[in-house]
Amino acid sequence: MQASTYRVSDVMTRDVMTLSEENDLGLSDAIFGFGSFRHLPVVRGGRLVGLVTQRDLLRCMAQHGLAQAKSKRVGDVMTRRLRTVAASTPLREAARLFTEHKIGCLPVVGADDTLEGIVTEADIARFTTRLLTDLDQLTAAMSQLSAPRRPRRHDRKEVR
Repeated sequence: MQASTYRVSDVMTRDVMTLSEENDLGLSDAIFGFGSFRHLPVVRGGRLVGLVTQRDLLRCMAQHGLAQAKSKRVGDVMTRRLRTVAASTPLREAARLFTEHKIGCLPVVGADDTLEGIVTEADIARFTTRLLTDLDQLTAAMSQLSAPRRPRRHDRKEVR
């Protein structure tokens, strides 16, 4: 029996909100304000060119003040050197990258750096929770199979 390998494609978010380099940080602040985003890929012509994080925005606000930070261009603040993965990357490898490099997301790109999605620590945590739930259920089922079975009333032989 061959063990299956989970891939980034099994957990990644495909419909990703993106920014362009020309957008101002005020837009990223509004998007982060929705509460469900902490990482925004920056694209040019569909290709990944950078990433803006909530931490980047906060750092800029601390250095320049709120009003000035919000007027800065995304291209001036974004991180350009990124670690990325392909959709076919084993999930174990992506998890290793998260822990080894202490990063919160990995943009998922195709061969030509076209953005295909994003995988985050939260995606990995949700997947891990599902696996642990499945493991708990499997363990419970196996313990029921291996537990000594008490004979049922009709299984007992009368001893006289």
